Amino acid sequence: MKIEALQKLTLLDYPGKMAATVFTYGCNLRCPFCHNALLVTEESDGGISADEVLSFLAKRKGMLEGVCVTGGEPLLQPDIEDFLKALKDMGYSVKLDTNGTFPKKLKDLVRKGLVDYVAMDIKNCREKYALTSGKHMVDLSAIDESIKFLLSGEVEAEFRTTVVKNFHTEEDLLKITDWISGADRYFLQQFVDSGNLIDQSLEGHSDQALTAIYKQVKRKLPVTKLRGISEN
Repeated sequence: MKIEALQKLTLLDYPGKMAATVFTYGCNLRCPFCHNALLVTEESDGGISADEVLSFLAKRKGMLEGVCVTGGEPLLQPDIEDFLKALKDMGYSVKLDTNGTFPKKLKDLVRKGLVDYVAMDIKNCREKYALTSGKHMVDLSAIDESIKFLLSGEVEAEFRTTVVKNFHTEEDLLKITDWISGADRYFLQQFVDSGNLIDQSLEGHSDQALTAIYKQVKRKLPVTKLRGISEN
């Protein structure tokens, strides 16, 4: 496992649980708005060993309830299964963040009981997926397969889209609701410039503009919620 960082406590990353967050290195996409861009664009400086992380988590059993595994794209890690098994053996609930490009691996881990909650990023509508992912081409059949699996209800899941003014219109987001129709949870996340972006020219919609878009999206997909600004 290439682990770049460990957030020892989060009350936000895992809904309803006190958790730690593990940041894995590397991603197969190059989203211009990625807020963890250094995990994608820079060479790893060695980070933290899996043994160090597991040792810390062993000492926090009974205090922490869950572990979020994010990135980067965690499913790139060849030994992700062993790492998740170690977390489960310690009694932790596991939340996995993924871009949905590895559906077979996702299904396998869930069906082995190694993942309790999945958060899948939906980058944009189908027509703008590659553009928003920073790639010339994205295998949408893989995205389709991951969406279909998560909609099946085999594992608790959410879909989420980080809304960037340069990439997302109201029409784009309404198209996404058709794609994930039947979802239990869909979050629109306000874009925030972390100062560590692949493309420094990006900007978010104003809170007022995003709220107006959100209201239209929620009419079509009532489970939609906002993150990053108030829904009022």
